[in-house]
Amino acid sequence: MKLYTTDYITGKEIETLQMVRGSVVFSKNVVRDIFAGLKTIVGGEIAGYTEMLNDARNIAIGRMVSEATAIGADAIVNVRFATASVMAGSAEIIAYGTAVKFK
Repeated sequence: MKLYTTDYITGKEIETLQMVRGSVVFSKNVVRDIFAGLKTIVGGEIAGYTEMLNDARNIAIGRMVSEATAIGADAIVNVRFATASVMAGSAEIIAYGTAVKFK
């Protein structure tokens, strides 16, 4: 499944199917919080959180692609990500876009 951040695909005629999305809610863990707290003293990247967010984005993308595949899409255009706080210490990552079929 090809993913595009544009709303068109150069050289392809497309038919819009529907919006597709995938989401996941992740929470922080105590061990990461301890290391993150220490990292704020010296500065720099908090690798544990970076890894956690990358994993969350990949899960959300996978769920979006599964939804598009189930309806027979060839690609997803206008792919976007959003994040929302669900409760203290957890956040939702959502990937969404428009499933399309090539003509």
